[in-house]
Amino acid sequence: MGESGSSGPAASGNAGEPCETRLPLAALPPRPPAAMSVDPMTYEAQFFGFTPQTCMLRIYIAFQDYLFEMLQVVEGVMLKKFEGKISPSQIRKCTEKFLLFMKEHFDKLFTKMEEVLLQLVLNIPKNVLLPEDRVQEQYRCSEEEFQALQDEVRQLQEQYRAEVAMEQALLAELEEQKIVKAELEKTLQCFDELENICRQYGIGNFKESLALLTQSSKKLQEVLKDVEEKSKKLKLDDQLILLTLQGFGLKAVELCQFAPP
Repeated sequence: MGESGSSGPAASGNAGEPCETRLPLAALPPRPPAAMSVDPMTYEAQFFGFTPQTCMLRIYIAFQDYLFEMLQVVEGVMLKKFEGKISPSQIRKCTEKFLLFMKEHFDKLFTKMEEVLLQLVLNIPKNVLLPEDRVQEQYRCSEEEFQALQDEVRQLQEQYRAEVAMEQALLAELEEQKIVKAELEKTLQCFDELENICRQYGIGNFKESLALLTQSSKKLQEVLKDVEEKSKKLKLDDQLILLTLQGFGLKAVELCQFAPP
């Protein structure tokens, strides 16, 4: 009676129900690193689709979760079996100690298992090629040849960029030629319309008429230039005459001023 009444706050409530609080994960020591975790194992990741280290980590987490769940079930059975004899807090302390003990031994065993799996199961031997890499076996090349191939690839890429730029320039020029062609077609259409008009009004050959018109326009331009030059000369002559008359007028006025009365 005295023991059941002094069981503390952990014993208050239904004594038959197991403690449902989860085991503390933060108090557990960290897992020791794997022996081969430094190697990225990229070739194995190419084959499996995942890194072997990731696979081992998932297995470790699954085992650890299963261990926690199993200990919670054991703790519930212990609470029911030793109800009134051992307090739940004491059972929890024992469970945590057992968990730490199991985890230490589990980490040691898992580290050995991980080394074996990474070396013998999840490891691709050095003399094995994947099916997608069989081409490398057929066409082997040294580092110098590989570097030469890379240089050739760079040159081809530069040539390709130059060809693309040239193609863009040619396309732009083609667009300009299309615009010029459209303008020329409009001009030819205008000439065709003029030729039809000339035929309607009895003018014989439109080309000959256009040539005569061009010659006449040139003659008119020459005549216009002659007229402009002559008009400039006439203007200059008029200005000289006016200046001469003004000079004579000034002299006459001076003579009149100095003449005796």
